[in-house]
Amino acid sequence: MGPSPWTVRRAARENRDTVTLEVEPADGVGPCVFAPGQFNMLYLFGVGEAAISICGDPAAPRGLVHTVRAVGRVTNAICRLRRGQTLGVRGPFGSAWPVRDAVGGDVLIVAGGIGLAPLRPVLYHLLAHRGEYGRVVLLYGARTPGDLLYGRDLARWRGRFDVQVEATVDAAAEPDAWHGQVGVVTTLIARAECEPGETTAMICGPAVMMRFTVAELERRGLARERIYLSMERNMRCAIGLCGHCQFGPTFVCKDGPVFRYDRIAPWLRVREL
Repeated sequence: MGPSPWTVRRAARENRDTVTLEVEPADGVGPCVFAPGQFNMLYLFGVGEAAISICGDPAAPRGLVHTVRAVGRVTNAICRLRRGQTLGVRGPFGSAWPVRDAVGGDVLIVAGGIGLAPLRPVLYHLLAHRGEYGRVVLLYGARTPGDLLYGRDLARWRGRFDVQVEATVDAAAEPDAWHGQVGVVTTLIARAECEPGETTAMICGPAVMMRFTVAELERRGLARERIYLSMERNMRCAIGLCGHCQFGPTFVCKDGPVFRYDRIAPWLRVREL
C-alpha cells in the first residue's frame, strides 16, 4: 500500500537538529490506531522515505506525532517542513512495547537521547492507566542539557507524586545552567525505586548505551525475559524486502523494532551486526 497524504498541523523544534511534527490526514480519514513502540514510514516526493517512531498519545490517535532528528537527506528535508505542508505516511508497522504484560508490576524506562521518542507513548499509557501498575520510573540521559527532549513533558511528569523521573547529561557546558546529574544514564539505575523481580524494563537509545544498561540491570537481578529493547536501525522498506535492517535471523522492521532481550542476546554480541 502506498503512502497517504497527511498535512503538518504543527512543527516544533526540540533542539538544534530535532523537530517534532504533529500531522493530520489531508483527506479527513482517521483515526490512526497504533500501539506504543510502532513506527510509520514518512515519505517526501522526490526525496525519499524514512522510518520514524510514533511518539504521540495512543489514546488520541486522530493525529500523529513524530519526532525527527536531521541525520540524512530524507530526515533533513522532513525537519524543514512547516505548517500546512504535506507528506506521505504509511503504517503503522512493527511490534510494540509490552504494556499489557507489565500490568501489576513495576515499570522501568531507560532512554538515551532521541530514544525517549519511541518510549514517550509508553509514559502516556502508563500514566493514563496508573492504577494498573506498581512503581513507574523513567531514567533519561542525553549528551548535553540542550539535547534533552520534551521539556514540558519532563517537567509535568516530575511534578507528579506517582512517577519517578531522573535525568542526566554526559556534559554540561554551562554548569551553572544545569543543576541535575552529570554522567551516563547507567549511573541513574541505582536510584530506581523498583523491585527487580517485579520489574519490566523498556530501553531505547544508542547501541552502546543499551548494552551497558542491560548489563547493569542483569547485575542487579533483572531477568533477561523482562528486558525489552527497541532496535530501530536502518529500516527502509518496513516489510522485510530490502534486507537493510537484517539482524541475525530477524528483520528489525518486520519482526521488531521491539524485541525481548533474551531472544536477541546472541546477536548483540556479534560486532559485524
